[in-house]
Amino acid sequence: MSLYRDHLLPRLIHGVMRDPRFLPLRRALVAEARGRVLEIGIGSGPNLPLYDPARVETVVGIDPNAVLLRLARRRGAERPFPVWLVRATAERLPFADASMDSVLSSWTLCSIPDLDTALAEIRRVLRPGGRFLFVEHGLAREPGVARWQRRLTPLWRPLAGGCHLDRPIGERVAAAGFRTAELETGYLLAGPRLFTYHYRGAAEPAPSPGGAERSAGADRTPCRRGDAACGK
Repeated sequence: MSLYRDHLLPRLIHGVMRDPRFLPLRRALVAEARGRVLEIGIGSGPNLPLYDPARVETVVGIDPNAVLLRLARRRGAERPFPVWLVRATAERLPFADASMDSVLSSWTLCSIPDLDTALAEIRRVLRPGGRFLFVEHGLAREPGVARWQRRLTPLWRPLAGGCHLDRPIGERVAAAGFRTAELETGYLLAGPRLFTYHYRGAAEPAPSPGGAERSAGADRTPCRRGDAACGK
C-alpha cells in the first residue's frame, strides 16, 4: 500500500476536479448522456449533479479507488435517479454486453493503465445506437508541444496517478473500433499547453459479433436518498 497513491492522491484529485474551469466542458458532455449511463472513473462524483433526470434513467459509476467512491456517496444519494457506485477497473467491466445506452468519461482516459482493453470493454457494454462520450487532455498537434509532452510523461505519470500527457485520444478511440460522430480538439482550457490540449467527442461502436456476458466480482450498492452507505 502506498500512502500517497491510496490516500493523499485521491484527495488531491478530488480538489483538482472541482476547479470551476472544467465546468463548461462537463456540462456540455453530460448533457448528451441518456438512458442507462455508465461513467468511467466517476471519482468523487463531480458530474452527478449535472445529469438531466428527464434524460437519464440510471447512472452506474465505476472507480478503482475506494476513497473517491466514498466521497461520491453523498452526491449519489442526493440524485433524483438511481445511482450505483462500483469499485472496478475500466479494463474489466462487470456488466453484460450491450447493457448501457451511454458510456461517459471525463479526464480519465489519460490514466487508465491498459487503454486499449478499456476501450474494447466500453464498446462491448454499449447497446446498438449507444454513444461513448468523452473529454480528455492529450497529445497536442504542434510538434514542439508534443515533444515536451512525451519527454515529461515518464516523470509526470507516477506523481499524477498514472496520467499520460501524450496519448493521442482521438486515434486510440478510432483504433478501438469506434466511429466518431463528433470530435472537437484544441486548447479547450486556459493554462499551460502541455496540459490543456483536449479532445471532446461522441463515438459509436462499429457493429461486431456478440460476446459472452462477463460478470466479475465487484461490490454494487444503490445510492438512494437517505442511504447510509454506497460503494466500498
